Amino acid sequence: MPRKSEPTERQCAVTRAVLPVECLIRFVLGPDGQVVPDLKRSLPGRGVWVTATDECVRRAEKEGKKVFGRGFKTAAVVEPGLADLVDTLMSKAALSALSISRKAGELVTGFSKVEAALRKDPVIGLIHASDAAEDGIRKLAGVAAGRNETANGPQIVRLFDSTQLDLALGRSNVIHAALLAGQASENFLARARALEDFRSNSAKKDTSNAAGAVAQD
Repeated sequence: MPRKSEPTERQCAVTRAVLPVECLIRFVLGPDGQVVPDLKRSLPGRGVWVTATDECVRRAEKEGKKVFGRGFKTAAVVEPGLADLVDTLMSKAALSALSISRKAGELVTGFSKVEAALRKDPVIGLIHASDAAEDGIRKLAGVAAGRNETANGPQIVRLFDSTQLDLALGRSNVIHAALLAGQASENFLARARALEDFRSNSAKKDTSNAAGAVAQD
């Protein structure tokens, strides 16, 4: 999060659109002049901001000298696969947050336990492995629809396969999980939404005039 003295909006170096910093990815230069993603927006040095979508990061990579050279006002090295690196880092951050939700006691795993939680607990999110059987997903969706305590029901997350979930949670054969209300769960869901938006190229669009809007830091 930006400090109180910092702007809450920045200009995308690719589209020139002005967006909230939450909808952008900050890049900095490493000691060797290589462009490095700064997902926490905390690394020192001048930053170049790019809309947090796979499409925009790939454009920034393709136009590296134009985008990053102009933004950093110096030569910048853009290694191939920058968008893939961002995706990997965002995935790791989300899975790490999921692990924390388990440690905080806000995560339930296993079909039967998830089903029971949906009937009696404040479930704010449902996680299904990307390789989960559709039948099980439909059954849990039916239970969730029968006890809808939020405006649109629990947020559904299908971003990770069972192997990734197993590793993140230190368990085997994790196919379904339920997130109970709590700060750790909210944090994971925020990271999951950001990753989903990145992959689907659906970050918030510009609603302001980009001309001379916000300087790079």
